[in-house]
Amino acid sequence: MADMESFLIFVGALAVAYLIPGPDMVLILQTGALQERRQALATAAGFALARALHVALAALGLAALLRTAPMVFETVRMCGAAYLVWLGIAILRSRSSAPDADMEERTRSSSARSAAVRGLLTNLLNPKALLFCSVLLPQFIQPEQGAIAGQFLLLGTILVCVGLAFDLLYAGAGSFLGRWIARHPIVQIIQRWTFATLLIGFGLRLAFTNRPT
Repeated sequence: MADMESFLIFVGALAVAYLIPGPDMVLILQTGALQERRQALATAAGFALARALHVALAALGLAALLRTAPMVFETVRMCGAAYLVWLGIAILRSRSSAPDADMEERTRSSSARSAAVRGLLTNLLNPKALLFCSVLLPQFIQPEQGAIAGQFLLLGTILVCVGLAFDLLYAGAGSFLGRWIARHPIVQIIQRWTFATLLIGFGLRLAFTNRPT
């Protein structure tokens, strides 16, 4: 990017993308509400790692493989869809969506490491996230401004950092939501079903997504 205007446009495009509700947002809000803050932060770290991998794959041109190889796209798409549906069902099967006396037991069974893995897989198995990187980043690459690899690295770093900033906000919002719904049992049930339904819905939508041409 050669000027501040391009930088602001790029960051603005990222902000709009991260403000649109999706499986990442739902998962980190649910994790923040159900578990401790560290699990939500670990989920955010998993998202950041997945986005970094997407940037690297886009830079290597592997994102184009999703456009030209139907079997690859279908495999990633169906795995991602199945994983989102599985997460939604797991939320429905949970006993509560708010912190309670059994928090320590749930924390042991769902460590920060497993939360990070959930975040990584949720984003990594979404082919649309990789295609987003492959479509957005090249628009801001200017070969006359220097090495393309260096520009990809800079843009990718900004993409990951902006996403992480939004995820940290959502993690905090999830923690606040968890404290609030702990005092409202009926809201706990509504929250659990709402988040689970959203994740399952995102999974089903992904399952029926057409391969880009």
